[in-house]
Parts: sequence; C-alpha cells; structure tokens
Amino acid sequence: MGFFQQVKEFFRFSESAPVEDQPQKEQGMPMREAAGVTVDEDEENWRRLSGDTQRDLSPMTQHRAREISAWLWQANLLANRIIELPLAFMLAEGVKLTCGDPDLQIELDRFWTDPINSMDIKLEKKVRELAIYGEQCYPAFVNEVSGRVRLGYLDPALIQTVVVDPDNTEQAIGIVTVKDKKGVARRFKIIVNGDDSELFTERTQQIRQTFTDGECFYFTVNSLSSGVRGRPDLLPSADWLDAYDDFLFGELDRNHYLRAFVWDVTLKGANDDLVKQKAKEIVPPSPNSVRVHNDSEEWKAVSPDLKSSDTTESARLLRNHVLGGNTVPEHWFGGGGDVNRSTGESMGDPAFKVMSMRQRFIKYMLEEIGRFVVRQVGAKTGIKIDFGDTEQQVAAVFPEMISRDTSRFAAALQQVVNAAAMAVDRKFISSKMALQLIAAVAAQLGVEIDVEAALADAQDEAGKNAENDVFTDPLAKDQTDPNLDGGTNG
Repeated sequence: MGFFQQVKEFFRFSESAPVEDQPQKEQGMPMREAAGVTVDEDEENWRRLSGDTQRDLSPMTQHRAREISAWLWQANLLANRIIELPLAFMLAEGVKLTCGDPDLQIELDRFWTDPINSMDIKLEKKVRELAIYGEQCYPAFVNEVSGRVRLGYLDPALIQTVVVDPDNTEQAIGIVTVKDKKGVARRFKIIVNGDDSELFTERTQQIRQTFTDGECFYFTVNSLSSGVRGRPDLLPSADWLDAYDDFLFGELDRNHYLRAFVWDVTLKGANDDLVKQKAKEIVPPSPNSVRVHNDSEEWKAVSPDLKSSDTTESARLLRNHVLGGNTVPEHWFGGGGDVNRSTGESMGDPAFKVMSMRQRFIKYMLEEIGRFVVRQVGAKTGIKIDFGDTEQQVAAVFPEMISRDTSRFAAALQQVVNAAAMAVDRKFISSKMALQLIAAVAAQLGVEIDVEAALADAQDEAGKNAENDVFTDPLAKDQTDPNLDGGTNG
C-alpha cells in the first residue's frame, strides 16, 4: 500500500452500524428517541470530514511523513538531489545579517559567529531539515547580563502540540513537547517580535503566560492557514520516488538475467541411458579451452530471450514525473534529452522562481532571529530599538543564485535609453516616465534606481552646468595681452 493510501485510512469517518446488526423492533412497539449518547469504543480515533477546519495531518501521519522523508533523503538519489540542489543554489556562497547601526552590527556578528550558534555551518543543516521535515524549532537562550542570544534545536519529532491563538488560528503562540521518561512535557512560548500587550488579546496573553519553559522560534513550510504543522517537501512525491527505486532495481535484476547463459548439448542418435551417462561425465568448458567431438555431438550457448522492450522511455517518464512535480528540469539530473544551452536556461526559470520563494522565507527566518537578537541586546544595554529607523533594520543578504548573462540586458538598456530620450524630446512621455523605463531594465542588471531621487539629481546637475556655461566670443581681443594681435610691441 502506498503512502497516500495509508494516509487516507486516517481520514475515515464514522458510519452507523449495518442494518442487519440492529435489533429488530417488535411489532406494534412505538419508536421513541433513546436517552443518552452513543459512544463508539474507538471514538477518539475517528475524524469527521465535515465541520472540521483542522488542516494538519494526524499525529501518526505527520510522524510517518517525517521519517519517510528523512529515509528518502538518505537512500534515494533522486530525493537527495531534490533537497540538495536548491540548498546549494541558495546557500553555497554564504549569507550575512546586516544592520546600518555599527553597534548593532557588532552584536549581530557576535551572534552569527558564536561558537555555539556557528551559523555559517549550521544554517545549511537548518535549511536542509526545514525541507525534509517541513518545520523547525529553535529554543532561544538569552544571557541575563549581556542580552546575547544562543540558539538550540528541538527535533520536530519531539513536538506534541502547537498551540494557536484562539482569536487567530493562523498565529502559533506556543509549543508543547512530548513527555520525557519522567512524564514531564516542556512548554515553550513561540517568539513574536513585539509587545504581547499590543499583539494579542488579554486571554491570549494569559495562555502565553502558561508557557514557562523558555522561548523558541517556530517556522513551517508547506502549511495552510488553518493548519499549524509544516509538511515535508518530499511528501507529495514519496510514493513515486520509492517506485522509481523499485523500477531501477528491477532493471538491475533483469540485466543480470540477460547476461546469463547455459550450454545446450545435443547428442544425435543417443538413447536415454547414453544421455544420462554423458550428463554425469560432461564438464562445462573453461574460457580459451579446446573441445573436440565428432558430428554426433553439438554444443551451443543459449541466452535467455525475455522479450522485454527497451525501458529507457519508461524510466524517463517516471523520473520526469517526480522531477516535474518538484520543479526540477530534466537536464539537472543527468538527462540531457534534446536540451541545448538556450532552452536549458529558459527551462531553469521555473526552478529558480520556486527557489526564490524558499529563499525569501529563509530571509524572513533569519531577519526574525536577527530582530530578536537586536531587541535583547537593546533591552540589556539601554539602546532604544525602533525598527522603523532604517539604521536599525535587520536584513539578511544572499548572493545571486546564478551568474546572469548581462550582455542581453546591457544591449536592452542601451536601446531603452535611446528610445526614452527620443520620446522625451518629442514630448511623447515625461522625464519621470523615461526614468521608470530605464530603471525597469537596470533592475535586471542588479541596479536599483530611485526614480524620484535620480530625477532630482539630474535636474540639479543640469542647473549647475547651466550656471557654469559662460559664452566667450572667440573674435574678442584682449588689448592688455601683448601676445594677442591687438597688443603693443615692446
């Protein structure tokens, strides 16, 4: 049974008992509504399909999804590449947390390079496991004196319940872990950068006060607004990845059988006794040996004919079904097909868009952590923190995922500049509109242009140049200069 066939078993809903199992009513007995309630012996294991807005997987299915995804990443080459390729594109060149305030930048650097945090090394693991498990939880430990922050790690398998705001089910507010060997469960308050009194209602604040075992960050991917748990990236393709592995192992066995052969020996005119005697005496010839026999004996090597067609296209179909579902081009996994450089670049665009979405989420994660670091340092050192101040804003800086071919954009920029200048001269468009066109193309080269500021600078510079332009008559002669024709000879 496939993974999703097993998942469906968890979404059964209770039905009434069959009619034949119900006691027959006596003739003439009036029908009355029975008092009390009907309780199924395993009532707690059933889930209704109607009236249930909880979009999370059942705990058992959630656990199984994590374990299967981790196993596929370790044992299945295709699954491993689906996880590792985006990771390499997003993080291979490193990430930085930046802030305009020099003092706060020092604190961010200390957090990043702290020997326990070691974000340059551990960030790769965090992003990988976010994709494998669909969620990540980092308990935060704050130094009571300096306010410096260190991150821990809570395995998603240890999360029993994610508590949400009763007034806003989209907002998670706390985590309850599974019980340890002593029967104790820990309760972590999920970090939300801001004042609880401004962010939550009074009853939500009271609930958050019951989470007394520390604070933590909690991030999910592939989740829904009415569900709080994340889902692994490999969950939709788990069955197909396993089927692809089975297919390849089957092909390996088939090729092994195709290489096998037997010696077929024919004895002409021999009776049954002679055939049995010869079978006892016969020895398969070794390589490069010489065999001598008369015309009454014939030897022939026979290979199996399994009548199996070429399975290359079947393998490609199954592989592309998995790769396409994960927005990975075929030629990224060794299948070139009919791809050339031009089509290969265009086929990569959807994959880079999906990676950009995940990179944007990782950027949000790091900036949330960075803001928490800044807030804690500010609370301990007395620095007033205002994220509305551009100097105190925290930003996660990623390198470009791919090296762009700027020659096309450079040529386009030249054409747009010439066309925009001509349109302005003919009064078809305004100077502001022309700059907006130029800024749109310049953005493809990685240059952000503030249209308003650029237009103001251009007008100021044009005014200064006009003031510096002084007309001089080349025919005018300075009578005081003896070197000129109008001068006097000494």
